[in-house]
Amino acid sequence: MTFDDARDDFSRLHRLFTFHFGVAVGLSWMTTLTAACYAPWVRNIRPLIDPAAGLDRIESTLSFLFVLPVLLTVAWVSLFFGREILRRSQTLPNATLEFAAAAVVAFGVFTLSIDRAVAALYAGM
Repeated sequence: MTFDDARDDFSRLHRLFTFHFGVAVGLSWMTTLTAACYAPWVRNIRPLIDPAAGLDRIESTLSFLFVLPVLLTVAWVSLFFGREILRRSQTLPNATLEFAAAAVVAFGVFTLSIDRAVAALYAGM
């Protein structure tokens, strides 16, 4: 089944969500790669970003910057190739509510990814 075969509400919402989520993934990667060029590559970047936090959690620059964009990419690829699985495993009675809930979660992870990249940029300056 191609994107043009089905004209139902789920297919339309899936196509829109997949496109916009792909744009968000691209923006997340661009911001992260820009931050990677300027951020200090250290074993523990947390004290550089927030000195009050201390050494509670040790996190390298690599994991600090790239975990969330990789997570977004895996979610986007799963969404792109798993349309029929998502259609069959619908949990909410309305497809619009289900895509709205997914958009809220995706936007939250996207925002955290951008926030981490900006924090690493400021630590490098």
